[in-house]
Amino acid sequence: MESFVIEGGHTLKGSITPQGAKNEALQILCAVLLTSEVINIHNIPDIVDVNKLIQLLRNFSVKIKKISKGSYRFQADDIDLDYLTSDQFKIDGKGLRGSIMLVGPLLARFGKGSIPRPGGDKIGRRRLDTHFEGLIKLGASFDYNKEDYFYSVKAKKLIGTDLLLDEASVTGTANILMAAVLAEGTTTIYNAACEPYLQQLCLMLNRMGADISGIGSNLLTIKGAKGLGGTEHTLLPDMIEIGSWIGLAAMTQSEITIKNVCWKHLGQIPSVFRKLGITLTKNGDDIFIPAHTKGYEVQSYIDGSIPTISDAPWPGFTPDLLSIVLVIATQARGSVLIHQKMFESRLFFVDKLIDMGAKIILCDPHRASVIGNDFESKLSSATLTSPDIRAGVSLLIAALSANGTSIIHNIEQIDRGYEDIENRLKNIGAKIKRIKS
Repeated sequence: MESFVIEGGHTLKGSITPQGAKNEALQILCAVLLTSEVINIHNIPDIVDVNKLIQLLRNFSVKIKKISKGSYRFQADDIDLDYLTSDQFKIDGKGLRGSIMLVGPLLARFGKGSIPRPGGDKIGRRRLDTHFEGLIKLGASFDYNKEDYFYSVKAKKLIGTDLLLDEASVTGTANILMAAVLAEGTTTIYNAACEPYLQQLCLMLNRMGADISGIGSNLLTIKGAKGLGGTEHTLLPDMIEIGSWIGLAAMTQSEITIKNVCWKHLGQIPSVFRKLGITLTKNGDDIFIPAHTKGYEVQSYIDGSIPTISDAPWPGFTPDLLSIVLVIATQARGSVLIHQKMFESRLFFVDKLIDMGAKIILCDPHRASVIGNDFESKLSSATLTSPDIRAGVSLLIAALSANGTSIIHNIEQIDRGYEDIENRLKNIGAKIKRIKS
């Protein structure tokens, strides 16, 4: 186990470049199973979750070659399907939530796919019904072994159909989409997720020979192809990292430039941070955040009432940044209600912020009322434990802004989603070190 020791209260300065998008990487890497030809992928982040998935692909005998930092060549021309039924696969697949997206490509190309119940963040229930209901409607038979929590699907042939998803699940849409591209006939997916990363997957599949229309909308139409070829793909910058660095700049009252953010794919993110009073300037494709030496003020609704910031399917605000928003609000002028609709355990980390001096009322598992300190009372240092990726980074930001030295345990959670985070933060002046605990 490792921990971070953070000396807080220092102003930071400089530029930071976001890594490749974690959530896009998990989808794109699963898609390499759809073809026997070479696929080159660039801007892959060097993080635990992505590296676990790359190792899973190796275990399937996918040929993988590292071209340069963040760039890999994949060729799935001799897949070992025996690995699917091995005890080792049942162990390996549990450690990664994104492993569920292996099922659609395996089913489409090889007629069968299996997965143990995936692991990942402990942020509440994350059901898999949407995935498997979609695959069943495409013609797959489904089996669930309750004793070892093992899901399996089989199909001699997938047939296109009209699907109405019960939720706009990003991973569910990706899984069904990857199965449908090799199905016979036409498939429509209504209430599809339309996040930029899902759009990227669609564009990549089209370059491989798929026929997907409606990209960027909640209605996708897929005309099945007989086979797919190779391609080249570059991942977008990670929008969750971008939001994290905006929060870091605000909380530490620092002047920071976030490089190459791909503004056109940020959606609601800039406007939500601006509603918290944070100044963001667009410089080309960079974001410049000046030092908020006089703090920042929450914008009330036009009738003067306290605003609510909540998550929603794209183009709504991403749930992965609500933890960051909550931390920022602890030092704002004014109050805000944070409403986390999608996951019932994601706000439970606020007790740690309360211990640091934040004024937060946890109304219920989904809502927290935050009364800002306006930097008149800075957060105090504390010994903390990271419960999940996003809460972990939120606590790290809180610690960097706090007076005194904090310790964060279980930083393996942070490493799952953020590449080389301590050295990148050191480069802009953070006092942080990694220790064995």
